[in-house]
Amino acid sequence: MVTTDRDADNTGEGGAATTATTTTTGQAPEGLRGPLKRFRIAAFATGVGLLGMLVVMVIRYGFGNAAPSAVYSPIHGVVYMFYLVLAVDLALKARWSVKGTVGVLLAGCVPFLSFWVERKVTQRVIDGRKV
Repeated sequence: MVTTDRDADNTGEGGAATTATTTTTGQAPEGLRGPLKRFRIAAFATGVGLLGMLVVMVIRYGFGNAAPSAVYSPIHGVVYMFYLVLAVDLALKARWSVKGTVGVLLAGCVPFLSFWVERKVTQRVIDGRKV
């Protein structure tokens, strides 16, 4: 179960405090749906960007053509910065540990790993577990 300070301040009709819990449909808690969706999109874009970066590096170092790298590398850098910001946003809202947060951030540096980590993070958030 994931709760926030804001949840503890809200009271239902019966006067009991309400908490954010996972639903039986497998959705993230209400307060984490937006951040999780943004993180998932950023993780996918970062994963695809890393695969593109592999292609660009092969062209640069395998064929001696630096032009694609000069164009693509800054774009990839911006995409990765968005990933970092959105991962930290989700980490703060879901109250992840520092170790788990750093692991998720570093996963955006390894090709294919960001896809796997995105699935694991999504499942943990839906289950109400911390990373």
